[in-house]
Amino acid sequence: QVQLVESGGGLVQAGGSLRLSCTASGRTSGNYAMGWFRQAPGKERDFVVVISRSGGETTYADSVKGRFTLFRDDAKNTVDLQMDSLKPEDTAVYYCAASLKIRPGRGNYEYRFWGQGTQVTVSS
Repeated sequence: QVQLVESGGGLVQAGGSLRLSCTASGRTSGNYAMGWFRQAPGKERDFVVVISRSGGETTYADSVKGRFTLFRDDAKNTVDLQMDSLKPEDTAVYYCAASLKIRPGRGNYEYRFWGQGTQVTVSS
């Protein structure tokens, strides 16, 4: 069992930046592949980025590629999401997730543990 807590959300103007952090606690020694997802009002929860269990592979959604960067620190049990050049369409609740798979894909069902989410609002 692992617990995930997100932080760092807030309100920012278009073109600005935010950095989200996800801290894992509990049984983290086994390591997990880690991902970020987001859910806008009235929409399904969508994939944003995933890093493999080894940390050697990172995959981004096309909508955020080149603007978002994932940082993983296993010593601190954190996975940070640096979000630059934010757009109003990035507005959503952002969720951190952990998967038992070595290289999970983009499906929500591939992730066993979820954080409570943090709100990101980008104003135009």
